[in-house]
Amino acid sequence: MNLVTNNKWIGQRTIRPDGMDKVTGRAQFAADTTMPGMIWGKILRSPHPHARIRSIDTSKAEKLPGVKAVVTSKDIVDFPIEKGAVMLGIQDMRWMCRNVMARDKALFPGHPVAAVAATTEAIAAEACNLIEIDYEVLPWSIEIDDAIKSDAPVLHEFNKFDGKPSNIVGRLEHKKGDIAEGFKKADIVIERTFTTRPVHQGYIEPHACLISVAPDGKTTIWSSSQGQFMVRAMTSMLSGIPQSDIRAIPAEIGGGFGGKTIVYLEPLATLLAKKSGRPVKMVMTREEVMRATGPTSGSKSTVKIGATRDGKIVAAHGTFYLQAGAFPGSPIRGAAGCSFTPYDIPNLLSEGYDVCSNRSKVAAYRAPGAPIGAYAVECVMDEVAERLKMDPLDFRLKNAAKQGTKAAHGPVFPRIGYIETVEAAKASPHYAAPLGDGHGKLRGRGVASGFWFNAGGESSAQVNITEDGNVVVTTGHPDIGGSRAGIANICAELLGIDYRRVSVIIGDTQTVGFSNLTGGSRVLFASSMVVTQSTEKIIQTLRERAAKIWEIDPEAVKWENGAAHPVSPNAGQFEPLTLEQLAEKAPAMGGPIGAGVQLNTQGADGGFGTHICDVEVDVDLGIARVIRYTAVQDVGRAIHPGYVEGQLQGGVAQGIGWALNEEYIYTKEGKVDNPGFLDYRMPVCSDLPMIDCIMVEIPNPKHPQGVKGVGEVPLVPVMAAVANAIYNALGKRFYALPMSPPKVLEKLESADAAGCGVEA
Repeated sequence: MNLVTNNKWIGQRTIRPDGMDKVTGRAQFAADTTMPGMIWGKILRSPHPHARIRSIDTSKAEKLPGVKAVVTSKDIVDFPIEKGAVMLGIQDMRWMCRNVMARDKALFPGHPVAAVAATTEAIAAEACNLIEIDYEVLPWSIEIDDAIKSDAPVLHEFNKFDGKPSNIVGRLEHKKGDIAEGFKKADIVIERTFTTRPVHQGYIEPHACLISVAPDGKTTIWSSSQGQFMVRAMTSMLSGIPQSDIRAIPAEIGGGFGGKTIVYLEPLATLLAKKSGRPVKMVMTREEVMRATGPTSGSKSTVKIGATRDGKIVAAHGTFYLQAGAFPGSPIRGAAGCSFTPYDIPNLLSEGYDVCSNRSKVAAYRAPGAPIGAYAVECVMDEVAERLKMDPLDFRLKNAAKQGTKAAHGPVFPRIGYIETVEAAKASPHYAAPLGDGHGKLRGRGVASGFWFNAGGESSAQVNITEDGNVVVTTGHPDIGGSRAGIANICAELLGIDYRRVSVIIGDTQTVGFSNLTGGSRVLFASSMVVTQSTEKIIQTLRERAAKIWEIDPEAVKWENGAAHPVSPNAGQFEPLTLEQLAEKAPAMGGPIGAGVQLNTQGADGGFGTHICDVEVDVDLGIARVIRYTAVQDVGRAIHPGYVEGQLQGGVAQGIGWALNEEYIYTKEGKVDNPGFLDYRMPVCSDLPMIDCIMVEIPNPKHPQGVKGVGEVPLVPVMAAVANAIYNALGKRFYALPMSPPKVLEKLESADAAGCGVEA
């Protein structure tokens, strides 16, 4: 490991700047906002999984006392399908305009069909019930196997695949070598098919917004999202209001995990506010969040791996079908592009298929698609290692990607840290420890690895020195992973001052330059680049001003420990000028001290992780519990180790839920049957062990502080690690998630019926 130890603040567990406000309740979330004259918006949603909308009659709702505005699809800007894609980031506005409000057809239960604003929530809800809609109910499909049948009801008649109308709306592939020739060289070939269920991001805070539209069209949005500039752009495009007239102000965010990278409420609330002339507030219920916002995809994947007797993988083939929901856009890029990336495989074909079905449109979820693909690949890796009688980590080491490996999705790797994560896992106390006595319960251990691309992109920052010599940093990214704490550490390090003297705020769309979404594990990587450059400009200004006071050349001045110093006695004998002193002299020395930088940041390095999981299975109840877990990851450089560990632990917790309990359950009518946290079983503290973290630091040479994104990799290996551990405990493999108690019991009972029962 390349451990960084020569810094005062970088690498320190400084106090989080948002902590006090959050634990005392002072932090302002979107649902906390109010305005004088505010009214409430509610949405009428389709009860059908698939229905043509023949007509909508809103007259009774409009006449109800207290109703101030009603909107339907005719109020939303249309992006005609036949005119081709209109992209905003990775989202096609043709689908977004139909997702926020159904047009010709309602495509899932919960699809918005109208919205009402009234003086109270109760009146708005009553008005929704007065809207009369004539539906032509159509056949529907939710599961992938049903949606891709030749006679399946097609959601979008314009779409064709292989020349025929189809719900397969996209395909991509990554290819390397010749898999047919590669499999001929294999002594062992294992092929398996896996399924996963849709799971929700599970953020605690529901979607919410408050929007005011002034008589001159000037619009102010307060909302919870992963990008205020995204909110501004999408709302502008869907409402027809110019972006320059919209100010989007980010509230604190109570979790997102990718699920708040698109809009649901903001365009509707904007149009209601414009029509009514009153500020409009909208807050989703938990049931609305679960029914109508994006879970991640369910999937069906087939993975085939061939290896020689000495443990070398010679060929692999993966086919990944992912549910997109009602509109195209499932994360096949992550499934097809990440799943095999930890390995140097000479012959590889990885294919992804995007499948529409009658459920809510997917949204990103932490390394979108990659955990689904890794679950399939890493389980087959485990089987191949077992067949070869190799330790599963040794098998991964033998085939590990390294510097110079060409990944199937394109890049040739520079120095990467994957091998180091496997070696650290193998050398960990966890891997060497015995499983211990389960006291009648069966125990097992599993491992898995994973990869995520990471990203750069557009970021802006402004750094200003206050009159008393402290620092205010403004960035454009909502903080969902500790970016404010990391930025404070970096800025304090560069200026040589205490980190408590640095305040970091999240600017709105009119106070900071354009900044792309908080997502893709990009924020600290990108924002620290622009903050570093801004701070370096300030340091240059401080050196110039000190030089002017001392009447020497700026090159003869250095900045260290929070003050300007002569570079040597030859430059002159002067007392240091501190940041406070130079700030005090600013009015007479050229004015305020500040600098801003805007960049499309480049140079992000992908991230790798390797996990170890121990489980204990109660064979009488079918309950599998994770009793020990270690996450090893190449984190680049841990700017704030506490936050990095929190990211690793959070990803593991979500993955354990995905592996053992979480799933969308549908009724025979095609509706979500568990739209709340009572029946949608996310893990809580009592379900989890302490999660150990091993941070491998291989700094990114293309970043001034060596930063790599860390937020998404921790989820990628988890489901496979848990599945491999359960196999190690029971001797029975699971090829479907979740591995919940009924499914574990079913597997055990089928084993008993076959005469191969499991003994404690």
